[in-house]
Amino acid sequence: MLSDVETRSVSPVFVGRGSELNTLRGALARIKETGEPRALLIGGEAGVGKTRLIEEFASAARADGVLAAIGGCIEIGSEGLPFAPFSAVLRLLNAQLPGELAAAVAGQEGELARILPELGETAGDGRDDEQGRVRLFELTARLLERLAAHRPLVVVIEDLHWADRSTRELFSYLLRALNDAGILLVATYRSDDIHRRHPLRPFLAEIDRMRTISRVELARFTRAEVRTQIAGITGRDPDEALVDRVFKRSEGNAFFVEELARSIEDGCLTGLSDPLRDLLLVRVEALPEDAQRVVRVAAEGGSTVEHELLAAVCGLPEDDLIEALRAAVGSNTLVPDRDGTGYRFRHALVREAVVDDLLPGERTRLNRRYGEALEADPSLVRAETCAARLASYWYHAHDPAKALPAVLAASVQARRRHAYTEQLRLLDRALELWDDAPKEVRRAVRPADYAEAYPACGCDDDALHFMDLLAEIAVAARLSGDTERAFTITKRALRSLDAEKDPLRTAWFLLQRSRLVQGTGRGDGWTELARAQELVRGLPPSSVHAAVLAQSATWAMLHTPGSESFATAERAVELARLVGDTEQELNSLVTLAGLRIDSGDVEGGLEQLRAVLERAVARGCSSVVARGHINLSSALEGVGRSTEAVEVADRGLALTEHYGLKESTSWVSGNRAESLQSLGRWEQAREAALDARRRSLSARSRALATNRLADLALKEGDVDRAERNLTVAREHYGNHDPQPQHYIPLARYALEIAAARGRVADVRDILRQAMETGFPPGTQRYVWPLLWAAATAESELRGLPAAQPERPAALARIRQAAKSTPAVSPVWAAYGRAVEAELLRAEDRAAPDAWAAAVAAFKQVERPYELAVACYRWAEALLHDAARATAGLEGRTPREAAALLLVQAREAAREMGAGSLTDGIEGLAQRARIPLAARPEWEAARPAAVPPVETFGLTPRERDVLRLVAAGRSNRQIADELFISPKTASVHVSNILAKLGVSGRGEAGAMAHRLRLFAPAEQAAG
Repeated sequence: MLSDVETRSVSPVFVGRGSELNTLRGALARIKETGEPRALLIGGEAGVGKTRLIEEFASAARADGVLAAIGGCIEIGSEGLPFAPFSAVLRLLNAQLPGELAAAVAGQEGELARILPELGETAGDGRDDEQGRVRLFELTARLLERLAAHRPLVVVIEDLHWADRSTRELFSYLLRALNDAGILLVATYRSDDIHRRHPLRPFLAEIDRMRTISRVELARFTRAEVRTQIAGITGRDPDEALVDRVFKRSEGNAFFVEELARSIEDGCLTGLSDPLRDLLLVRVEALPEDAQRVVRVAAEGGSTVEHELLAAVCGLPEDDLIEALRAAVGSNTLVPDRDGTGYRFRHALVREAVVDDLLPGERTRLNRRYGEALEADPSLVRAETCAARLASYWYHAHDPAKALPAVLAASVQARRRHAYTEQLRLLDRALELWDDAPKEVRRAVRPADYAEAYPACGCDDDALHFMDLLAEIAVAARLSGDTERAFTITKRALRSLDAEKDPLRTAWFLLQRSRLVQGTGRGDGWTELARAQELVRGLPPSSVHAAVLAQSATWAMLHTPGSESFATAERAVELARLVGDTEQELNSLVTLAGLRIDSGDVEGGLEQLRAVLERAVARGCSSVVARGHINLSSALEGVGRSTEAVEVADRGLALTEHYGLKESTSWVSGNRAESLQSLGRWEQAREAALDARRRSLSARSRALATNRLADLALKEGDVDRAERNLTVAREHYGNHDPQPQHYIPLARYALEIAAARGRVADVRDILRQAMETGFPPGTQRYVWPLLWAAATAESELRGLPAAQPERPAALARIRQAAKSTPAVSPVWAAYGRAVEAELLRAEDRAAPDAWAAAVAAFKQVERPYELAVACYRWAEALLHDAARATAGLEGRTPREAAALLLVQAREAAREMGAGSLTDGIEGLAQRARIPLAARPEWEAARPAAVPPVETFGLTPRERDVLRLVAAGRSNRQIADELFISPKTASVHVSNILAKLGVSGRGEAGAMAHRLRLFAPAEQAAG
């Protein structure tokens, strides 16, 4: 509409800033070279030239084929708008690359619509979406990475000093989460506005420690640069006396230099003596009356005001409004905004000066008119900004009757965008307005979604709605990370409620308090949960009742699993179905399935868990999908099915990454690390554990990852590193909420470290304390390794004088614990055999047959490290007590069998990197004078294969397997011959078939015979 208005650029010449521009260009060049993300923060006082520097850099970058998008933080009154700059950035990218952006967001439109509403309807969420915020952040990071896959991307966020906390947290998240992407993040902020309590100050201090971030501080212009700037503006060399006067008045501030130079150009030399604030108003006051009126109205409307909204508030005839805007734009007071739908001040300093010049009553009246106009026609502004702006206008109009419902409506919008901090701020404003709003208004509002969970129970509507407001504040505070505020609000609500008159609301707040007690380290939360259960007992079905039982069942599963927790979980499922709460039902079914597995119904529980996951994936219940994969991978590992556990974890990783559930991804990766370690793939296990720690967002998930690293360190023989990791894990877990899945493994690590240090008394104390704390049903997966470690410690330390006095009692304690620990799956039965054999060794009885039974048991399960240990101990027993050996020798002498066992155990230990085990095996072989460098003498006599099998890329172990395949042996027979599990034998056979390029075992055997890969004597020996 105003495209024909002629405005001349105030500063057509880009002055100075060569060093800063080179810094930006250098960062972009490094991104092009390395493909790694970088970030730059540009600080400087208001008017120093930050925007001009950014525009110059972005223009040059675009000319060089770089994708660049700029978004600015919006000031609405004194509040920011959640994610406003990122919405602007994505909107610009969508306009430039609509097809590419659509492909990049495919499948996640509903989530990303929280930032870019043009993508469609916002995805629905539960009332209490714990991971929604991080999910949104993660998906935004992945979207930017996809857009930067083919060319560098520059994302600029201007005016970070106005940013809401959600915007700051998203920016901070991107700084950490962007990986292997050619993205340059740039942000500008006013350094002179960052006072001691400004929220940006701790943010800047935090990110300053990051390696990929650089800071640039724009200084004021020198006198020479001021002279160049004036010359560029006026088109001629300025008089030196004038340069001195302008430089002195502006002190080198680029914006003030422009204003002074324009005033001089316009013949207003007197402006040089006015205060700078007055100087900013000189151009406004020189405008026609209607134009001044439009500028004043625009100033109170916000950083940017839409044309239609401005027209509705000004009330001028269309032609008069256009003429007034022509004058304001022509004087460079207002400029069209980036998308051409409204106007903004050329510089925020001008707007601030105009606002400061308004009378208090004038500001109130203008805000009222903005509120009335927007209330009458919400389409005057973008839908995603309407609620927040209405809330701001009515609040600053000092009208509680209008402001309260507007603020509550805006809080709902903020929650849907996962802007919990902004939601909390709005709800606190509602709390401030509550008493001043008319009673009929308070009765008409419905502050919280939580209200639908419980019907009115004898409370006055006004009081009831106030409780709903407190409920919403409590949840918003917890989700925003302000747990102390949530705790305070919850206590306030519980003090006000009458449990007899309103048991459901009281139970709901007790549920929140239970979570907060655990989250703030005040306890385990059971006292509150038990009280909530008492309150809902006997009441009609409700969502609150179902939630209380579901959380109680989950708590019991983690702390005291048993028949009572099983019944609670079943009841939670029934109630959730009755009230139609599908997500609560699925969550309760996950708990119930886990309890079934722990009780011994392994197949039934696993089948139920898989069925729940199918339903959750089909319905898009991301939280259940995440929890289900965490629990299923853990359950499979718990019954010894580690290969399946890794497969489930891999699917879980893909799904949690798809949903953007970073914390859940950390848990799944931690489970994956455990199963990879069980399978002997220790390097992969370490990578998974480090990945889990990197993704972690909570103390508990960091503790899980650290546990994995501690266990690996112990197996590798690095006791110092294990002890450091144990200390860190204990700090993360704390001592306020002990759970068997945490304290039993920690006890094992501490016991093994004490044993390595020779502290026999500590070993026994650690086991005694763990047993006194208790081994609830379903914890056998943690108890058996602890008992084996304790028995091993007693064996290894039995020669110490300090070990003698209490040794019989210590062994009896272990034996009694083993008798009462169930072995409901083959892996734990194998552990039972090992513990039994180890206790005999601790009693100075070699018992080779007991170790032979342990080896046979471990060969049936996926535990190569444990199998190698058992082989080592069997070999040791054979060498010490050959006369008693009757099992598994297959015609070999005890010494020959021991030699073969030691060779195979050392090979497995070396492949895994088990340093302590390798040292033990080599020490035993040296003492027994068994050479491990070569194969045992009866095997070394066999002629080498001709031609060499190595020409096909087969490993030595695959060569042994192929020899037996060629001899017609089954996988079971191969496993028995080579002391490996049938599953491992099957994997070796599959690898051999692939390397030989054949389709079956028969064809592989025929090829071996045809190509004479093994000499006849070698095949016969097979």
